[in-house]
Amino acid sequence: MTSGAFDHAAHNDTIGDNHVGTSVDTPLRADAFALSDAEKMERIAPLFREIMETLGLDLTDDSLAGTPKRVAKMYVQEIFKGLNPENHPVCKTFNNTYEYGEMLVEKDINLNSTCEHHFLPIAGRAHVAYKSSGQVIGLSKINRLVDHYAKRPQVQERLTRQIAEALKTILDTEDVAVIIEAKHMCVSSRGIEDEQSSTVTADYHGAFKTNEARREFLDHIRG
Repeated sequence: MTSGAFDHAAHNDTIGDNHVGTSVDTPLRADAFALSDAEKMERIAPLFREIMETLGLDLTDDSLAGTPKRVAKMYVQEIFKGLNPENHPVCKTFNNTYEYGEMLVEKDINLNSTCEHHFLPIAGRAHVAYKSSGQVIGLSKINRLVDHYAKRPQVQERLTRQIAEALKTILDTEDVAVIIEAKHMCVSSRGIEDEQSSTVTADYHGAFKTNEARREFLDHIRG
């Protein structure tokens, strides 16, 4: 390895250890969806099989023989299904006919994602709030939006922003807030191996940039 290549690799390791995201958009190649889900699974399975064999595992064992295909299916159709825009939940809005003008808070939304630096789990809760500008959304759609953006390789900061930006677009309002509290297995099971710490990220827009609205949102979460 040349000195320049070594420096670049060391830089990338540093980025990963510091959980830095490079953009609010998930980094995707232009041809990210040139292959069908079936074709992606067909390619991933033998590659994961090679990883397992390199680790010294005996894939003739009944317990391991099907693992490459299971992992391929899990990656494409389950834990990373949020990469495919075709899987974005349909979020129909409705007129706010009852003229509810206060903040709506959906708290303690279950969140399971994957760290893009080590491909280890992120698990926690999301809290979402918005004030209607004339449109409202079904409550379950908020949960589905959180799940959609969580189902991709992520950093927590980006995930928080992606959920907020999606809600702003769907509801046609700037008055959106998102808080995520999560534990990262890349912190608890490797490196520092700290099992107690958790990470909190927040993204406030519109009315939620005021101290009063933030305090009310936080009070609802704590309550």
